[in-house]
Amino acid sequence: MKSKIAKYLIFFTITVILLYFSFSGVEWDDFISGLHSCNFRWILLSMTVSIAAFVFRAARWRLLMIPLDKSITFRESFDGINIGNITNFALPRAGEFARCGVISKTGKAKFESVLGSVVVERVFDMVTLAVIFTTLFFLKWDDFGLFMEENILGPLSGKFGKGFMLAIAICAAAGIAALWLMKKHRKRLSENFILGRLYRAVDGLKSGLYSGIKMESRWAFLLYTAMIWTCYWMMSFCTIMAFPAVATLSGEDALFLMIAGSLGWVVPVQGGIGAYHFIVSLALSSVYGINHTDGIIFATISHTSQAITMIAGGIWSIASMALYARKTL
Repeated sequence: MKSKIAKYLIFFTITVILLYFSFSGVEWDDFISGLHSCNFRWILLSMTVSIAAFVFRAARWRLLMIPLDKSITFRESFDGINIGNITNFALPRAGEFARCGVISKTGKAKFESVLGSVVVERVFDMVTLAVIFTTLFFLKWDDFGLFMEENILGPLSGKFGKGFMLAIAICAAAGIAALWLMKKHRKRLSENFILGRLYRAVDGLKSGLYSGIKMESRWAFLLYTAMIWTCYWMMSFCTIMAFPAVATLSGEDALFLMIAGSLGWVVPVQGGIGAYHFIVSLALSSVYGINHTDGIIFATISHTSQAITMIAGGIWSIASMALYARKTL
């Protein structure tokens, strides 16, 4: 319990620091007037598209879980997605485990197997993002590539020197050796209570990973993936159209800001708060010369609209699951 509280406080502290650096120097009169200038009909459209993205993500995730149990429903998958989203606002990255718990509690699939399907889903998302990233920066290196090199790739390469990479290589080699020994002596080691549970967890995870290979509707999976990322791009473009200070930006710019925003969401802080604002405002300032206050306004309306949609979806699914459980009693 104490370790969980300590972890939460660490994440919360990082969030506060990022928010401080993001909003430091903001002209608050201009911030308020900038918010008043927004066309919130575009924001409502962005939020509607966000809901569509949740629907496509739920449908795609269900395809991965069908090999585990064909009786898993879209409603269960959709509730899992929503519960995962709202959980991330309480504890970063815990949402992936929370949504697995939603499915495993139905008794239709083991937690570890469902987690394996989530791993497959995330791998596909990383590949998709990498393809978009590579294509965009190859075509528009002068505009976007230099920003990533100077503000993200450069600092990372400087921070993680040869010593760090050597340590990673040694740990990887040690891990591979340990896995080989555990596989070779599985029968004897599985008699141990802790190691036995570990073996069962790994078996469940493998079955979830194999579900991606066994999946029959591969084209539907790829279509859903394309629709999910199209929705993300449309959300970014709608936010651009909502804010007059950046309304001259193009669809390509919306794609770039979508990628920058994605980096903000994956930082391990509650709901991307602070990290999203910092990265997106930095991108707008570095690439387009947009002043810091306007960049923060854009990041705030974009993040807040997404956060409201996620939290509302989570509340909806909590209520939906409670009502469904009452009906089945």
